[in-house]
Amino acid sequence: MMKDAFKTKKTSLSFEVFPPKKDDEFEGVYATLDKLSALNPEFISVTYGAGGSRSKKTVEIASYIQNTLHIKALAHMTCVGNKKEDIDRVCEELASANVDHVLALRGDRPAAMTDEQYESRDFAYANELIAYLKSKTSLHIAGACYPETHFEAMSKRADLARLKAKVDTGCDFLITQLFMNNDVFYDFQENCLANGITVPIHAGIMPITSTKQVATSISLSGTSIPKAFSDLLAKYGDNPEDMRKAGIDYAIRQILDLQEYGADGIHIYSMNKPKTTAEIVNAIR
Repeated sequence: MMKDAFKTKKTSLSFEVFPPKKDDEFEGVYATLDKLSALNPEFISVTYGAGGSRSKKTVEIASYIQNTLHIKALAHMTCVGNKKEDIDRVCEELASANVDHVLALRGDRPAAMTDEQYESRDFAYANELIAYLKSKTSLHIAGACYPETHFEAMSKRADLARLKAKVDTGCDFLITQLFMNNDVFYDFQENCLANGITVPIHAGIMPITSTKQVATSISLSGTSIPKAFSDLLAKYGDNPEDMRKAGIDYAIRQILDLQEYGADGIHIYSMNKPKTTAEIVNAIR
């Protein structure tokens, strides 16, 4: 069970990968996973398409991680676009693939989903999905959390209360949204403890190696950009290779600081880039 890995004092290391959008690019994921497995992560998580649009691909990739590479697989599962019968089907597929860990998420609203469909969905929030999974399966469940507060939350206090409800429903551990300022994570962890949230928390780190990522990954996630990283962008943003090196170095410094602090785990959003991930891992070990 993954949560057992967090009982040691050593900071756990894990990665995230995603299924390509095009089927003809799918085979490349296996080569990526082979390279990532050589870095000996505790587990590898696999993302899920909006509304479950790539759920079969998620299960296929998770099965390869679990059964061929013999590394724990954490399959993402979103509920915003799924009925209970859809979740039941995915659970059956996961069981057939010998995958018993999931990251339970609400997920982003599919573009084609009407207001009526959205308002009448079977699962309004991730905690409802977690409760359903707990009642129907023996899956081990992780949850997501937002060090800078979920953008839909009324307040930080309300967001922590919802997170506490999610954990109390049955989360074994949490993985954070990406953040660029470690002080944000440290404050968040202290607030979690003050609110009775004591499960292990994996710090989500995404190496920002291009200016394009600032407009996509950072902007879409609502992550704030600290001055140290803004200065880095101003200095290296127009030179792709220098920006890549600077982004990797920034991620390395973040992780080393988190390790010294004693974070439960580091979850690297690999963006399916094994070379970048290997450079970071080799520097922090």
